[in-house]
Amino acid sequence: MFEELRDLYQEVIFDHNRNPRNFRIIDPSDRKVDGFNPLCGDRLTLFLKMDGDVIVDASFQGSGCAISTASVSLMTEIIKGKTLTEAETLFKQFHEMTTGKEEHIDLEAMGKLAVLAGVREYPARVKCATLAWHTLDAALKNAAASVSTE
Repeated sequence: MFEELRDLYQEVIFDHNRNPRNFRIIDPSDRKVDGFNPLCGDRLTLFLKMDGDVIVDASFQGSGCAISTASVSLMTEIIKGKTLTEAETLFKQFHEMTTGKEEHIDLEAMGKLAVLAGVREYPARVKCATLAWHTLDAALKNAAASVSTE
């Protein structure tokens, strides 16, 4: 059973890496933040279109490893329609899930994001998975500075 689940998770990551969702520029965007992971070389620019405090559209441009690309692709799908507060909660839950600081994360509640829970076993890959989310956190705070995982 575990082996089948792991294979499914790997397939979702491969799919989002090969066919990233929302890989485009939103012009004009309400929020735009650059993110960089010097350890792996992942680079992305996150674009958000807002309607009040609701994220109505999210997209990205950039390049990175499979985990980084899958993470930002999944993230841009999931945050659409979320309020700033809901997106901030997702950021915190994702960070706890991938860093291993919380042992009792409800993976079922994380939905598709649960495919990235396994990176907690590979510390060097955690930065790949969380780059998009730290970039999102900066965008939610309307920060103009670039984000780095270092």
